[in-house]
Amino acid sequence: MIIKRNIDKEDLKNMPKAAFPGKIHIIQTSREIEKAIAYLSKCPLLGIDSETRPSFTKGQSHKVALLQISSNDHCFLFRINQTDLTASIISLLEDPSIIKIGLSLRDDFTMLHKRAAFEQRNCIELQEYVREFGIQDKSLQKIYAILFREKISKSQRLSNWEAETLTESQQLYAATDAWACLKIYNYLQELKSSGDYQLAPQEEEEKKETIIK
Repeated sequence: MIIKRNIDKEDLKNMPKAAFPGKIHIIQTSREIEKAIAYLSKCPLLGIDSETRPSFTKGQSHKVALLQISSNDHCFLFRINQTDLTASIISLLEDPSIIKIGLSLRDDFTMLHKRAAFEQRNCIELQEYVREFGIQDKSLQKIYAILFREKISKSQRLSNWEAETLTESQQLYAATDAWACLKIYNYLQELKSSGDYQLAPQEEEEKKETIIK
């Protein structure tokens, strides 16, 4: 496989949409949290992400509303605007035996720390990890597109994550983002083990960018 260093918006337009293929679980009670954490604690690798209600008023901000944690087959959407960060959720985030994979994790954890104090452990930042494979783009959408030739929709990014009920579109968007982080990591690990990849020539990539500009 030839791994591109970057991808442009025109390429993204024509790609089919990616979507989490597993089961989505909405978590908003103490009992649901405990059941979810019991399952997730048995997973060696997890994809994580978070969503915050957007603010369109200057000076106004909101705390994280949703924490998404995904295995390959199940994604749990923790509605922490309703439950806050419980001790069991924090325990999972601090567990050094479980690898947590995400993108822009510093931003996610900065916001999560406003809800509770904890020390996240064994986390992998995809923006840094993909550099080893020559990928220069930093957005989840573009990294995913480079590797899988599919587009992650961002249409729900600015929706209300504190709504009483999350729409199916919101649920799928949130689950896809967390799962995509895990899928990217697993795929790159496979390529690393097999060595069956090469980087696109730097000259060709730069020439293409020049033509687009």
